[in-house]
Order: sequence, then C-alpha cells, then structure tokens
Amino acid sequence: MPDASVANALRRPRAGRKTPAAPLDAPLMPESGTSTAPEIDTGFLETLLGYNARRAALSVIGVFLRRMEPYGMRPVDFSVLSVVAHNPGVTSRQICAALDILPPNLVGLIKSLHKRGLILRKAHPTDRRAQGLHLSAAGQRLYREAQATASQLEQDVAGRLSPEELQTLIGLLRKVYRG
Repeated sequence: MPDASVANALRRPRAGRKTPAAPLDAPLMPESGTSTAPEIDTGFLETLLGYNARRAALSVIGVFLRRMEPYGMRPVDFSVLSVVAHNPGVTSRQICAALDILPPNLVGLIKSLHKRGLILRKAHPTDRRAQGLHLSAAGQRLYREAQATASQLEQDVAGRLSPEELQTLIGLLRKVYRG
C-alpha cells in the first residue's frame, strides 16, 4: 500500500482546487543530468501510432497557442475561420462534417466569432432553413494575418523534415484519419 504522501499525490484535484499549470514551453521532465532518477523506458509507447501522433500534435499545438494568442484564436477557431474563408456561404452543418465538430459545440463557437465581428450570417441561397457563413472585413484581415502566422509556424516546427518528408507525413496522417 502506498504511503500517505504518494496517495495524496495520485489523488485527483478536488473541484474548486486549482493546480498551477506549467508554461507551454516548460519541459515536461527535468533536463538530463539534473535528476538522479533512472532513464524512463518509453520504447513500447514509441512504437504506437497514437502516442507518436499525440506527441507531435502537442508540440505543434503548443507553438500554435503561443503564436495565435495575439489573435485570440485557438486551433478550432482558426480551423472554422479557414473553412469559412475558403468556402464563403458554407453552412454550420457543412463545417461540422468537414472538421468533425459536434453541432452543439459549433453553435457557441459561431456565436463567439459573430460577436467578435469576424463572421456574418446571410440567408443561404438554396436552403431557406440554413444560414451561410461569410467572413466580415475584420474577419478577412484577421484571417490573412493568422494564416501567415500559421504558415510560418508550420515551417518552423517542421524544420527537421525535408519538404518530401513533410508531404509524406501529411499524406500518411490523412490516410489514417480518412480511411
């Protein structure tokens, strides 16, 4: 049976009790040579697609969050704005299908983007029940700046890969999630 200090460390934080979050760029483990703990064997995990995809995603998302903070955008905000920018008049239903977002989650996101003055809702030309989404002038400006930032950060985080390796990786990842 673990001692009380170990049991307390393993216990989930109680509601209302906040645990301090580490900065996004803080290392997850102490740098080698600063700890007397033995090297951790992650060999099996490193053979798993999910583990590697998640580690790569965390690395990219960490940089994305820092660089998109001035725009007030999370990855999902950027994705929705991108779909609207490249598909003027797109419906919420189409966005949900394209980005695999649940409709109730998208409702709040669209409301927030509309409140920020980034998107406009217009009557859909062929479906009276639907509204087409468009970027406002402010949304177009913000998206252009954010898109340039996203393109640069992609180059920065993929800098260890050749252009051919990057295209291969993207193709293989698409094959996994598209089937």
